Amino acid sequence: MQVIETLAQGLKRELKVVIPAKDMEARMNERLAEVKDRVRINGFRPGKVPVAHLKKVYGKSIMADLVNEIVRDKPTEILTERGEKSATQPEIAMTEDEAEANKILNAEADLEFTVAYEVIPKFELKDVSGIKVVREVVDIAEDEVNEQILRIAESARTYESKKGKAANGDRVTIDYLGKVDGVAFDGGKDEDAELVLGSNRFIPGFEEQLVDVKAGDEKTITVTFPADYPAANLAGKEATFDITVKDVAAAAALEINDELATKLGLESADKLKEIVRGQIESQYGSVTRQKVKRQILDQLDELYQFETPERLVDAEFENIWRQINTDLQQAGKTFADEETTEEEARAEYRKLAERRVRLGLVLSEIGEKAGVQVSDDEMQRSLFEQLRQFPGQEKQILDYFKNTPGAAASLRAPLFEEKVVDHLLSEISVTDKSVSKEELMADDEEAEGKPAAKKAPAKKKAAAKAEAAEGEEAAAPKKKAPAKKKAADESAE
Repeated sequence: MQVIETLAQGLKRELKVVIPAKDMEARMNERLAEVKDRVRINGFRPGKVPVAHLKKVYGKSIMADLVNEIVRDKPTEILTERGEKSATQPEIAMTEDEAEANKILNAEADLEFTVAYEVIPKFELKDVSGIKVVREVVDIAEDEVNEQILRIAESARTYESKKGKAANGDRVTIDYLGKVDGVAFDGGKDEDAELVLGSNRFIPGFEEQLVDVKAGDEKTITVTFPADYPAANLAGKEATFDITVKDVAAAAALEINDELATKLGLESADKLKEIVRGQIESQYGSVTRQKVKRQILDQLDELYQFETPERLVDAEFENIWRQINTDLQQAGKTFADEETTEEEARAEYRKLAERRVRLGLVLSEIGEKAGVQVSDDEMQRSLFEQLRQFPGQEKQILDYFKNTPGAAASLRAPLFEEKVVDHLLSEISVTDKSVSKEELMADDEEAEGKPAAKKAPAKKKAAAKAEAAEGEEAAAPKKKAPAKKKAADESAE
């Protein structure tokens, strides 16, 4: 076998691999000898079939298998011998000429193919002991725990019918019929609908007009649907709602006690407080770690500057760019609205993609040198988390991870990266700093690793995602119309 390097430009490599026809024929003959005693051909006793006849019957098939095996396995062997690692799956190219391919299968022509790839750049790991980070820590007050418990307990709040006028915080039970230009619209009707005034569940102006109503009242109110309302046929339209008030009920007081804990499925108020405090600590802890990780990445970025594999950067950029355009579409904005152009945004996020790839390679090398491993149990837990997020689709997800090349790696990569961050935290200087929750949650674009150039579209979301920050940004809850969800969805269609 001959391996000839035909391209060595930057990180790009291209090799020409040639295996002589006589070597391919020798391998084929070995395979024929192996199957000689197993094949059954009419007119011949077992093990007595002439090799020439076997070659005539099975030669091409065996040769095709050999070619596939060589093309599949040889590139990896060759790169190992060269001491190189490919950044992505190497591209293999063979002759597309049918006559030439037929000659190869008949062992009448050499097997030739090219292997094109980009090497992972080699770099020396640098001392990280000089990296210093500040870990912001929030002391959780008892009042905050109690406030969170009361918000959770709203689902367990009871109401008692009352006489007199409805006030904010009261629950009204109503029948309603919505009309636009005097015509009832789909999804605009409901009976015995329960609405807590001041909850802002319905469109702006609806709940306010029900303050002071009494049981038995009939009233027509006028509201305007928001311009961005999901149902296009209602967006921005003025509508009337004919309302019949069937009941007004006052909210019972909420007290943090064992009775409330029991309603929420726990044995005591102390246990309820313990769990809620743990949830708040986890939420703040995620933000703290995210900010610490960004500090580490920023300082690693200053330590390492080397050429990055173009294909990896392309793939990372496409992920970021896809998110950018999704954010713009959801916001109904253009690049001009964000005071930039598509060209400027592309250049900015291309730099971000290069940074992300470079840091990924650095973290990978640090982890490999430190012996960081992701256990089967950790992979299993990660897979279970995926399954938990998509109830009812467990089989499809399992099939995806079982049958899709690289799917398992997508589970392993974030686990590995977080374990490398844990390793770095044991090697660098970490100073704890007590801060308020407002300071912890403050939006700091530079701390989030965002490009420092002109404002770019949807910068906050895309940069946070691109930097692989832990936790997801909270989505603002959307206001609902007084229509049932299903009906509103149908209207939107």
